[in-house]
Amino acid sequence: MNQPILVPTDGSEPATAALDHALDVAAGTDSTVHVLHVADADDSDSARRDERSDGAAGGPGAELLERARAMAAERGVTVADHVRRGNPKPVILEYVADNDIGTVIMGAHGRHGIGEYLFGTTTEAVVASSEVPVLTVRADNGKRSYPYERIVVPTDDSDYARAAAELAATIAARNDATLHLLYVADEFPETIDPRSAELPAEVEETALELLADVASELDHDDVVPVVESGSVPHVICSHAEANDADLIVMGTHGWSGFDRLLLGSFTERVIRTAPVPVLTTTVEEE
Repeated sequence: MNQPILVPTDGSEPATAALDHALDVAAGTDSTVHVLHVADADDSDSARRDERSDGAAGGPGAELLERARAMAAERGVTVADHVRRGNPKPVILEYVADNDIGTVIMGAHGRHGIGEYLFGTTTEAVVASSEVPVLTVRADNGKRSYPYERIVVPTDDSDYARAAAELAATIAARNDATLHLLYVADEFPETIDPRSAELPAEVEETALELLADVASELDHDDVVPVVESGSVPHVICSHAEANDADLIVMGTHGWSGFDRLLLGSFTERVIRTAPVPVLTTTVEEE
């Protein structure tokens, strides 16, 4: 992860947690962190002050960026800070494209909805639309260890899930981490009671074959295949917590063919409730 990391910030607790985590990652990967504050397009006086100085002096954006520079200096991380004016989503996505950003790290609000945090619904919109991976961090899960030691990647047979597994394997290899390939069985043949305490043998066997196929395509050997049953978001989060994972990696859709613009309820719920940061990725539509 030597490409630059972008951290959009509004000074909120989740955004600060995201910056803190990004600086840890950057320190371990020798990456530059770009800190971006998007000023309210309607607040023309403040925006003009911020844009004139690009965060050097004056205005709320300047204060946020000064704090970010201090945090980066403590870790010896190179930081580039900028203030832009406009609608946050297109501004962030344009910045990603113009500055060869490799990963976006953003704050997420948490359990009570993802429309109440950084720039309103911006995090959800960026996750759904970004062409580069987006790491979402909540205020209560940002202080995870880096380098990562255990990474969970839920997978099925979709292109999106396989792309997430490939990304997770790359990160695991760089961190010498254990990769948990997790298949969640949430649908059963009509002859099987899904409330049964034990996963049916035929379901588990089919799932393990799928996981073996996915693992065979990954450039990483420390892989643990796991098959569990239940609600997909709940199982993903509970498995990460029970195994003291540091990161969850998943596709933005592929689970039941989610609309990219809507993100998808599984991914959304995992972002809101995960005990660890969640890295999302997608594949280009053909």
